[in-house]
Amino acid sequence: MKLTDNVLRSFRVAKVFRENSDKINCFDFSPNGETVISSSDDDSIVLYDCQEGKPKRTLYSKKYGVDLIRYTHAANTVVYSSNKIDDTIRYLSLHDNKYIRYFPGHTKRVVALSMSPVDDTFISGSLDKTIRLWDLRSPNCQGLMHLQGKPVCSFDPEGLIFAAGVNSEMVKLYDLRSFDKGPFATFKMQYDRTSEWTGLKFSNDGKLILISTNGGFIRLIDAFKGAVLHSFGGYNNSKAVTLEASFTPDSQFIMIGSEDGKIHVWNGESGMKVAVLDGKHTGPITCLQFNPKFMTFASACSNMAFWLPTIDD
Repeated sequence: MKLTDNVLRSFRVAKVFRENSDKINCFDFSPNGETVISSSDDDSIVLYDCQEGKPKRTLYSKKYGVDLIRYTHAANTVVYSSNKIDDTIRYLSLHDNKYIRYFPGHTKRVVALSMSPVDDTFISGSLDKTIRLWDLRSPNCQGLMHLQGKPVCSFDPEGLIFAAGVNSEMVKLYDLRSFDKGPFATFKMQYDRTSEWTGLKFSNDGKLILISTNGGFIRLIDAFKGAVLHSFGGYNNSKAVTLEASFTPDSQFIMIGSEDGKIHVWNGESGMKVAVLDGKHTGPITCLQFNPKFMTFASACSNMAFWLPTIDD
């Protein structure tokens, strides 16, 4: 089944889960699309089975809190940042609920965490104005970059380069093998005083970069030239909430939630809005991602919703 405008417009909420008492701050699908794991401001980690459409397990990180949860490549292991006590990144085995390793180094809150799509490398960005490069096998930071401001960062789909968004006005591209030499490309954007960048993602085909902000717009840029292809707006975000924007797996569509619980979808090529879906969320949709393998996506406020298409196009 192929994603088209009509298929996207036909998506409806199939199931809503109310496992959390506070907002879900992040979730991540497993690479095989069979499970999704969420982290919440109520200190819980909830694992959902996507095929059966039900929660499987709940774990807690009461002492350190939990944010920015990400699957690693090994089944049943995740990394996540802390939002209490310290700014150490933790590597957890879900199998026995034990920590495998800690990654200390950041001195302020971690605001970006991206796992390499190909190996055990990951990068983190923090309010301490650094980006750190890590390897799951070692607690020591493998590389450190000092920046002028708050960073957002992400790997490209081949795991060869990563992009860092700095000061909400420039995107720098680094080669992983020689990133200490500095960026091989820098794209300067028009600075917008009304909002700051909150996220950066590559499309699966590696050709596009999506920049999310805490304002009322997101930007789509060419990953090779840095040209702004489209700015998407017209969704509610008056309280400067961090809303997650995502690509569909085919790199064709871009979606973001909003303050009023609706999801807006655009065609990346034409820039046209193709759908506004009502998820009946009780709060702002802070997290939104498409399943990498199956025709379904999930959205979250303090509740988690699974969506399915209602037509076969």
